[in-house]
Amino acid sequence: MNGMIEFARPDGGRAPGYYTAPENGEHLPGVVLLEEWWGVTDHIKHTADALAAAGFRVLVPDLYRGRTAAVGDEANHLMQGLDFGDAATQDTRGAAQYLKATGSAKVGVIGFCMGGALTMLAAMYVPDVDAAVDYYGFPPPEAGDPGTIKIPFQGHWATHDEFFPIERVDQIESRFKDAGVPHEFHRYDARHAFHNPSEVGQSGLGNYDKVLADLSWERALAFLKRNLA
Repeated sequence: MNGMIEFARPDGGRAPGYYTAPENGEHLPGVVLLEEWWGVTDHIKHTADALAAAGFRVLVPDLYRGRTAAVGDEANHLMQGLDFGDAATQDTRGAAQYLKATGSAKVGVIGFCMGGALTMLAAMYVPDVDAAVDYYGFPPPEAGDPGTIKIPFQGHWATHDEFFPIERVDQIESRFKDAGVPHEFHRYDARHAFHNPSEVGQSGLGNYDKVLADLSWERALAFLKRNLA
């Protein structure tokens, strides 16, 4: 069961999203999946379908409202036009509320790249999410204090990430430890977007590492199952 739907935002507006779930899975845990800077691409939909196959109801808010990018310049242009606060507190929260209102007792959030930064914002500001999995991304320091996060948080970081420096990850983890944020961080000898198999010019950077992608995915699924059961 998959396809595009509309859901309500807390401000009363409506937002589109890609929904996928197992048959007769109305009461399974929910997951809000947040896109990379490329948009809701086929890869993101396949990732959502993989989550559904693992036993989750999944909703991917279409933050770019139907637009996608194939190359970095296009993706950067779309990302620069995105209101991150609105994406986190309205689209992401609305998606979480939709999943809870339609049967999921608990809802997690998982995001990649830009969606990873939004995942951390959601963990900070969206009370409707119960666990978070962040691939690569984090918001700027002025966006808020990661130490305020109360929910279980898992991070997957590339040590050679040219977009999100690993030194900042170390600072965030230090803050997590000081504040007692329940977390697990995994660092990989990889470059940015090692989970995305898409090639350059096809909504990808060409940095895919199947071994590390599979390992991180196993960890992410185990974490979500453990914290959303």
